[in-house]
Amino acid sequence: MNKRLILTLCMIGLGAALALTAVPGPARTTEKPKTALFVWGGWEGHEPKQCVDIFAPILEAEGFKVEISHSLDSYLDLDKLKKLDLIVHIFTMAEIKPEQERNLEEAVKSGVGLAGWHGGLADAHRSNVEYEFMVGGQWVAHPGGVIDYNVDITKPDDPIVKGLKRRFPMKSEQYYMQVDPLDEVLATTTFSGQYAPWIKGVVMPVVWKKHYGQGRVFYTSLGHVAADFNVPEAREIVKRGLLWAARVIQ
Repeated sequence: MNKRLILTLCMIGLGAALALTAVPGPARTTEKPKTALFVWGGWEGHEPKQCVDIFAPILEAEGFKVEISHSLDSYLDLDKLKKLDLIVHIFTMAEIKPEQERNLEEAVKSGVGLAGWHGGLADAHRSNVEYEFMVGGQWVAHPGGVIDYNVDITKPDDPIVKGLKRRFPMKSEQYYMQVDPLDEVLATTTFSGQYAPWIKGVVMPVVWKKHYGQGRVFYTSLGHVAADFNVPEAREIVKRGLLWAARVIQ
């Protein structure tokens, strides 16, 4: 073969190889995965573990590194808590020790998100008023027990509820609550008065978000038992609320 031709082919091959190495591959991210701690327990009637088993995999699918704990002692290591992006607290009633409570509150104040649902967050540790101050509300009654009621979206442009049905039905406990006026309410329910005539027409928050210090707090009264999250809107609201509290969505 002609030497000049051989040289030309070699140069062409080298150029092609260089061109291929110059093409950038898929962008690699060095960002650490978000971290979430689920702490569940308390009254078993709210099926805390079954509910955690719904939402922990959802966060993992969103790229979170998830830890699940069945003990409030998970709150004893404040330094570890402050490194989290999200704490999901599902612990109906029960008692929380002073150091456990203080560390949980300090972590949220420092910027860690807090989220939960139904009695797992807003009927936990009834004698701890600073905890209630952090959550933004406290359950006081559910007239009629498990009943049919409607949930109305009141801030349809908020990312936690955007695109969902403006009204959807639930068959569950309709929570009557004491509520912090600073809560940003995203959905409500209206009491018919059938089971407590003196509250007929009362409009009660069902979904809210707020801040406690630098931390984002999300709550919904939906989710008496795991089957409540078979309602697509209820499940999606919690999913988005967890992501909002962890600063994944704005």
